[in-house]
Amino acid sequence: MHMTILETILAHKKQEVAERKELYPLPLLEKSIYMTTPVVSLKRYLRRDDKVGVIAEIKRRSPSKGEINAHISVERLSIGYMQAGASALSVLTDHKFFGGSSEDLKIARRFNFCPILRKDFILDEYQILEARSIGADVILLIARALPPDELKRLAAFARSLGLEVLLEVHDKQELETYWSPDIDIVGVNNRDLRDFSVSLERSLSLVDQIPAESVKISESGLHSAQDLWMLKKAGFDGFLIGEMFMKRSQPEESCARLIREYQELAKQQG
Repeated sequence: MHMTILETILAHKKQEVAERKELYPLPLLEKSIYMTTPVVSLKRYLRRDDKVGVIAEIKRRSPSKGEINAHISVERLSIGYMQAGASALSVLTDHKFFGGSSEDLKIARRFNFCPILRKDFILDEYQILEARSIGADVILLIARALPPDELKRLAAFARSLGLEVLLEVHDKQELETYWSPDIDIVGVNNRDLRDFSVSLERSLSLVDQIPAESVKISESGLHSAQDLWMLKKAGFDGFLIGEMFMKRSQPEESCARLIREYQELAKQQG
């Protein structure tokens, strides 16, 4: 039986985490200045009236698309995204499949005071401590990647360190099975991980099922100000956008243009 791409990533991630524990033991991580620095709340930033709610992603490549934008300066791009009006940054730290690194997030943190999401495949408490030590404010937990009890345990652990938690779901069953009071933000991934097809209907069908105390974001397949407006009207607070920006030579300009177009549309709609 063939492994899905997610299963392949998770199998490699287990091995990678074991190696990182050897290379960077916990006492080393705990020396980081970020372990005691207050986190910047993504929940709060996504609900700000002066922002659109765009979480702009730094992503060099993906398993489905291959190379997207390999030669970027994280310093320039992260600053550019924030100047464009983004609410937050999402930084891919997986190297093998997405071309990212912990160093990318450290650089983004050094130059920005906004919320930063560590986007990775988290399976172990070690990765959560690592996220805190490199300056992340939020971690991603993917429903499809973990048993429900394990995900809830990791969410509680992240909260105990002061981090916020983004739960990624694909359908109603995942939402009902995996949600817990330790979840700050629920992200609906519009991409089907089995065949990589994308439909915004996933977000629209789930928006009213998400508990009111969680901030709601839509992920994947967002292409226009109209998409954002429709999802905002439906009840979403934020939008995780990576590929659409990253495939341009200057992703930050693409981000600025989308935010500008959204603001113009919002004005027209009154």
